Amino acid sequence: MPKAPDEAAYDRSLHLREQWMYLTKGLAGPATWIDAERYRYRRTAEGGFEFVVRRVGVSQAQPAFDQQKLASALGNTLGIAIDGRRLPFAEFEYESGERAIRAWTDSGRVRCELGDAYRCERIGDDINKSRPRAWGVVRDLSVPADDTPRRSPDGRYEAFVQGDNLMLRILASGETRTLSRDGSPGDFHDPDTLVWSPDSSRVALYRVRPGLQRRVTRVETSPRDQLQPKLQTQLYPKPGDPVDVERPVIFEAASGKRIDVPDALFANPFQLSPLAFRADGRTLAFRFTERGHQRVRLIEVDARSGATRTVVEERSDTFVNDWWQRSEFHDVGNAGRELLWMSERDGWNHLYLVDGKSGRLRQLTRGPWVVRRIVKVDEARRQVWFAANGREPGDPYMQHVYRVDFDGKNLVHMTPGDGWHEISLSPDLAHYVDTWSRLDQPNVTELRDARDGHLLAEVERGDASALFAAGYKAPETFAAPGRDGKTPIWGLVVRPTHYDPSRKYPVIESIYAGPHDSHVQKKFWPFDAQSSNERLVGAQALADLGFIVVQIDGMGTMNRSKAFHDVAWKNLGDAGFPDRIAWHKAMAARDPSYDIGGGVGIYGASAGGQNALGALEFHPEFYTVAVAYAGCYDNRMDKISWNEQWMGWPVDDSYARASGVDNADKLRGHLLLIVGEQDENVDPASTYQVADALIRAGKDFDLLAVPGAGHGVGRGNGETDRYVQRRKFDFFVRHLLKRQTPDWNQ
Repeated sequence: MPKAPDEAAYDRSLHLREQWMYLTKGLAGPATWIDAERYRYRRTAEGGFEFVVRRVGVSQAQPAFDQQKLASALGNTLGIAIDGRRLPFAEFEYESGERAIRAWTDSGRVRCELGDAYRCERIGDDINKSRPRAWGVVRDLSVPADDTPRRSPDGRYEAFVQGDNLMLRILASGETRTLSRDGSPGDFHDPDTLVWSPDSSRVALYRVRPGLQRRVTRVETSPRDQLQPKLQTQLYPKPGDPVDVERPVIFEAASGKRIDVPDALFANPFQLSPLAFRADGRTLAFRFTERGHQRVRLIEVDARSGATRTVVEERSDTFVNDWWQRSEFHDVGNAGRELLWMSERDGWNHLYLVDGKSGRLRQLTRGPWVVRRIVKVDEARRQVWFAANGREPGDPYMQHVYRVDFDGKNLVHMTPGDGWHEISLSPDLAHYVDTWSRLDQPNVTELRDARDGHLLAEVERGDASALFAAGYKAPETFAAPGRDGKTPIWGLVVRPTHYDPSRKYPVIESIYAGPHDSHVQKKFWPFDAQSSNERLVGAQALADLGFIVVQIDGMGTMNRSKAFHDVAWKNLGDAGFPDRIAWHKAMAARDPSYDIGGGVGIYGASAGGQNALGALEFHPEFYTVAVAYAGCYDNRMDKISWNEQWMGWPVDDSYARASGVDNADKLRGHLLLIVGEQDENVDPASTYQVADALIRAGKDFDLLAVPGAGHGVGRGNGETDRYVQRRKFDFFVRHLLKRQTPDWNQ
């Protein structure tokens, strides 16, 4: 068993990221094309990062701007000292013919001129005047609607909403007409949704019956600008709450005729996508997600009559995965005749070409692998580029990019390197930049010909030799059968920098089992955040105190088969634990140093916090020490969107079965709860309700409430974050390593 870490060991672990962060060169991030010949990216350099521009056919990169001048100008604006190699942003946008840039910094959004005298200014964080929507489904009615008139494509009219009704102004005469007269605060016309037909003959928008204006109130106990506490409020719909109900309505501009759209095909909506007129203006379309997420339809509306029809429908007895890029579709030519659609109807997420008239589907991709997202649709060549995983040998989570014709033929693998790939296509689709890596392979950046994928130039090959010399070791990947004895479960292992295979090391699992993705890191860059888990360097920092730290993707997470994913349905308390435990036991059987005999430690944040608490409530025979950050411990207390997607609607007893509050009496082992009092993502009351239930059950536990901290409590790089990390380190050293920690109050 490793010895107790001293203060020097703690200090090294708490500052490991700063020690290692700048020890690589030439590790490039994904590229962004400026035009058909030039692209830009950020790469690591001695002491930091540099932003460069490359031209196709030219071997040398050029600086994107003078970083020292920019650092000086930006520092003057923000009132802080800035190192030119460590600019406070990772991405930017050129504007004004590349004579200026815009970027997001930790201090807000900025615009910097790049002329002879560099000058920077703060600019508004949000140029979108639309009324905000909480979790996308409830409008914040305390914020005024945007009443900016929307001009018709032909310039003859302006449409706007006034007093909850739609108005039309004829610009030539200045005449204003009232198109609707029955709008009210409880049934209003939403100007943010207004769209014109391409021929300017019609205008459409959603009419809205508002949902519940539930607000979470938080006490900011220790504000930095005053002595007394403050109250903070946030619109925060929760599972089961009424959502905004939208219904499209169409008006003829010339006559003012109103065309109502019957809602039989989209009754009981959770969410409707923005209205979109087709190119000919005769129809418009939107995507309907039914409350409960078991049905999704693409609905077409006749713009003249208001008649509706279903173009294509997805239906599931569990859930239709309507999350992030999985809800993408592409209307070829914006004509409604053909649509590219993603579906799991054959058990795996694949691409289909839909006949817009008959609804017939032609499957373009097939097999036991997963399409992750559409990268680009080349309508001229009738091809689609897409990212996918599981088709190539080895780790089934590795992302590659492919191209296939609209008839499902000529599937071409465009990213041959063995690793995780991200590509950027040039605007003329003649070239693409492929950036790829693995845990043990630093980033490689290549320029390739988009016709057949052949290599034109190796643009960058990352050099991490100094990082490895400093003690970094690539995590070990490992796969073992899960609960069914056959499905491979993949994870990674982080060992101490000075690992001794003759010793035994207690094991800690860094968990995040959110069904919205898979979470074990696959790329090389060890400083990336992975969902709500800490960076790999955070795992290394903990391992260096005398542990082996692992990450695992169990059943219920995404990017495998539909059946693999369905384990999460109404079952978030499962968290893939049967697979994780089988994986741990398989690892212990092959590695004598992997010591799970005294119980396994576990930590996680957000959904991972829920998982960490669940380990001690549902599997205390295996997990014995847990640190849970900012957890959504009861899915009824958390945001509506994420939880109804996986736990369903209406709210039923499955929510109670998964609840860390309702199961508090089952807790065994040692628990540390950590919460930021200003958590804007998960209601902090979720943590306090766990604490209350544990107290009523007579359970011992530790609670660390951090004043002023938000959802990312303990996962940044400031002094408060390091304090929280140190408390986590202490907890595992005392209760899993069973060693004394330094006396921090001396």
